[in-house]
Amino acid sequence: MDTQTILVLNTGSSSLKFSLITTDDQKVVFSGLADKLGLPDATITFRHNGKKNETPLSPGNHKQAVSEIFSYIHAQGLTGSIAGVGHRVVHGGEQFKTSTVIDKAVLAAIEACVPFAPLHNPANLVGIRGAMEVAPHLPQVAVFDTAFHQTIPEHAYLYAVPMQWYRQYGVRRYGFHGTSHQYVVQRAANELGIPLNDSAFISAHLGNGASATAVLNGKSVDTTMGFTPLEGLVMGTRSGDIDPGLPPYIAQSLGITPDEVVNLLNKKSGLLGLSELSNDMRELTEAAAKGHKGASVAIEVFVFRLAKAIGALAVSLPRIDALIFTGGIGENSVLVREKVLKRLKVFGFIADAGANAKAVGGTGGVITILDSPVAMVVNTNEEAMIVKQTIEVLKNK
Repeated sequence: MDTQTILVLNTGSSSLKFSLITTDDQKVVFSGLADKLGLPDATITFRHNGKKNETPLSPGNHKQAVSEIFSYIHAQGLTGSIAGVGHRVVHGGEQFKTSTVIDKAVLAAIEACVPFAPLHNPANLVGIRGAMEVAPHLPQVAVFDTAFHQTIPEHAYLYAVPMQWYRQYGVRRYGFHGTSHQYVVQRAANELGIPLNDSAFISAHLGNGASATAVLNGKSVDTTMGFTPLEGLVMGTRSGDIDPGLPPYIAQSLGITPDEVVNLLNKKSGLLGLSELSNDMRELTEAAAKGHKGASVAIEVFVFRLAKAIGALAVSLPRIDALIFTGGIGENSVLVREKVLKRLKVFGFIADAGANAKAVGGTGGVITILDSPVAMVVNTNEEAMIVKQTIEVLKNK
């Protein structure tokens, strides 16, 4: 294979998503998932040439998963094509405003951000170190979720807490899903024929994790996620915004520790907590249609809080060229989009029922009528953005 490729690794605490993507046209050569890492039934699945191959993974840790990926690359004769490895890293703090080649100093800085993203950065580090050990000859690049949001102005990122907390402990709004928001606004500008450097978008990345961002002239100026990915919108299992007085009250009432409260807010709240049924919007939509009260309540809270956040983000923009829906829910839930646009009638949005119904399963496009402000579906591709940024870093190395 003459075309150069980038290996993209997205490492979670018990999983590792991967894909090998060409540098010239962002074509996926193969992709896959190592799942249930650390457990006896760990597996690794490769998707290549329309075929799916799942095998047990032993001993089932992250290093073994990375090793299996490179063994597969070698077996397919693709080793010589790889120009580098791009790693998704959730939190880069204030230090990283762009993607960067990983060295010892960068590793230490990512480690220093672990308290800001304790559920994500440790796993990201495991994937990075595994790749560096298995393929020491390849340049490794960190692409940070937070980097895109480093253009947010001070008045939007500061919390109204003692300034010492910011100066000494880095307490501020950081924002996440940066690669997705950056990708979809670039796509939207291109599809609408609007210059990116003279544009104003609100991007809603809606999935099990969810955030919305105001983007002016291609730069993030405000976002809903904050110091951690727990703040902001209602999510699959995350609460989003709550009264800061709630955690100590619940800790005392239930007789549990602060850490246990945070765990409940991260893993047992959101759509799951409200519905007492599921964190999956597809299941909730089906259940609500059959009369499940909890599912209906969860959907309405999700929609209301999203519409409310979009309204708040609008104050950071001179206008709204388009409201963008993306992510698993944003790209596929006709019901959620319809309800959100109805909630935003103060802005004049009017959904085109036919276009909205068709915008699912990879089909995007404008979903509002001709005389309405534009709302549209743009299918995100975070891996493509990671490839793009990895290439840029390697060129400037």
